[in-house]
Amino acid sequence: MKKIAVIGGGAAGMACAVMLARKGFSVCILERGERLGRKLSATGNGQGNVTNLDISGRHYFTDEPSRLQKILGNFSAKDCVRFLESMGGIFLPDERGRVYPAGRQASAVTDLFRRELSSLGVSICCGAQVRSLAYDGGFSLGWEGGHMRADAVVLSAGGKAARHFGTDGSAYALACGFGHTVTPLSPALVKLKCDPKEVRSLKGIRVEAGVKLLRGNRLLFEGKGDVLFAEGGVSGDAVFRASSYAKEGDTLVIDFLPCVEKERIAAAMEKGEGAESLLCVVNNGLARALAARKQDLLSLIKAFPLEVKGTFGFDEAQVTKGGIPLFETDDDLMSIFREGLYFAGEILNVDGECGGYNLHFAFASAHAVSEGMR
Repeated sequence: MKKIAVIGGGAAGMACAVMLARKGFSVCILERGERLGRKLSATGNGQGNVTNLDISGRHYFTDEPSRLQKILGNFSAKDCVRFLESMGGIFLPDERGRVYPAGRQASAVTDLFRRELSSLGVSICCGAQVRSLAYDGGFSLGWEGGHMRADAVVLSAGGKAARHFGTDGSAYALACGFGHTVTPLSPALVKLKCDPKEVRSLKGIRVEAGVKLLRGNRLLFEGKGDVLFAEGGVSGDAVFRASSYAKEGDTLVIDFLPCVEKERIAAAMEKGEGAESLLCVVNNGLARALAARKQDLLSLIKAFPLEVKGTFGFDEAQVTKGGIPLFETDDDLMSIFREGLYFAGEILNVDGECGGYNLHFAFASAHAVSEGMR
């Protein structure tokens, strides 16, 4: 029986292990952390946003859009839900097409995988950070206190984002040992920094807002969603989506009432002055903070500008932009340099917008690997 080593026990690794074990392969997951699926258990603000009904390449960034679209075309949102529900559970979309477990617990999705892996007899070795990977007619893997051989390897150890989950970027070196390259890496789906004085009075306020990202006069991103003011910056799903395009010096423009025209807001403000003119128009705390600026309130409500000073870095990012280029793999995501070495998930140069897209790629890439494995 062909023995497969899966390096990394995150979403892509666990999905790949399930799919390969179902095909009859002997599978062992090597996970550097104390348990599987730590990052998966935190996804979607702990609610488990596993995919999105609107899956297409336009929601992703990569070096080979056509190759990515083929991978997504072979594993749709319906396919993803069907795969997850084959292990148990019910997965339902919300009004924005984001798909969650019916119980809204990301940790339960991880438990679903753990149960399935156990029932399939997949070997799991935690506390095993693979330090060496070589080929001498078969693959040889080594870690502190352990060693194994395998007929094929799936490298699904994540990127560089969220180091507290064990993804510090060290796994790229394993691929580079076989001639692979790594594109420039940067944090994505991450809080944006701005002048602390500009947001200090707004800290803790969350709004449903419109967001535009501008570079000079050029519009880079436009969308709606949550905006949360934090210490020294802004977060929320609208900001996370904008962060994939943002660079230092860009301008983030927030519309606090994107669905209300200026004329209607102006009419509502006629009865009062300052913050009182915004009663039942915006959050009272937001009204006071805006009024304290001694600027035109109507203009601030519809176009509140913040200069981007950078991001909060990899430690606070949800995903990594960059990685192993898709053009260094074939259609099954096998290395073009070493037969039997496959890639899945965030280690590849594919990152998606906020809304379940990155987890979907984790599962879709696992599907591509499992379909190609012989």
